[in-house]
Amino acid sequence: MRTAVGAIAPEVKDEFRYDEVPWRRFRHFYGPGEEIPGLLATLASGDAEAADGALRQLWTNLHHQGGTIAVGALAVPFLLRTATTGHPGLRAQTLHLVAEIGRCQHIGDGSREGLLQVAEEPLMVEGSTMCPVDWTIQAARLAVTDDLPLLLPLLDGPAPEARSMSAYVLAAATDEIPRVSSALRFRLANEDDAMVRVSLILAIAQLAREHQDDRAPGWARDLWSDPGRPPEVRIGAGLAWLCLVTDPAPDELRTLLTDPAIRRYDDLLQPVPWLTWCDAPGFALRSCIDEMLTSNTPTAVPDDPWGGGLSS
Repeated sequence: MRTAVGAIAPEVKDEFRYDEVPWRRFRHFYGPGEEIPGLLATLASGDAEAADGALRQLWTNLHHQGGTIAVGALAVPFLLRTATTGHPGLRAQTLHLVAEIGRCQHIGDGSREGLLQVAEEPLMVEGSTMCPVDWTIQAARLAVTDDLPLLLPLLDGPAPEARSMSAYVLAAATDEIPRVSSALRFRLANEDDAMVRVSLILAIAQLAREHQDDRAPGWARDLWSDPGRPPEVRIGAGLAWLCLVTDPAPDELRTLLTDPAIRRYDDLLQPVPWLTWCDAPGFALRSCIDEMLTSNTPTAVPDDPWGGGLSS
């Protein structure tokens, strides 16, 4: 799968030449892979209602019960292009699908180890193809990285939901980490939407955690410990810090995250993509905080094969 995605020529992606992609070699969760190009073409069409239906079907076919499947990685370059040029109202959900194709199954996992985890267990295989799931995730992430020039401008888009999902996708990048992190930090410095602010913080933290940047915990602590920061920034940075370190939560952080006033942010921050799957609507933030503050101290993050670092 990694070879198949890497072999898709730039002009094939840009010109939506679906017939030059080996769809038939792979299956989706409910049928043959050659059904996917028709849905992608409809998603990119001028018919808004049909495009919405196609996107719903792509979600069903490519993201079943939180899992991802090989043919989804082939769809990533075309989904990204449609997200930039297609119906603005479908941009956020299209980007969301891209991010989920390039991430391990994480429904219900709001733990310090799991919230920012991307890679799948090496021995996990897809039942229908017997392809290692992590190979699919790596292929999707490489496709995302190849298309950073398309993605980075979406951080400045008009819709908060799309900005948030752009951060979610960019957190899966495997190269040019300083460039991506700098763009996320710049957006954070200029962002006024609470949900997007938290998404940007978690995206920066995810890149730092995976690429082992030892400056990130200090950055996160500076944010959550500063009473002059907006509450959502302190909340997001508190979650990020807990995911970046193995230390027990300091009393100051526990006081911040267990303050009854935090509950008013449950609904506001529910759309943050890292939190969406953690629990039922309206309880995701609370569930995540409870799990992080009561679970055992996580083990150290293992060495990452991709390498990289975080921009200062």
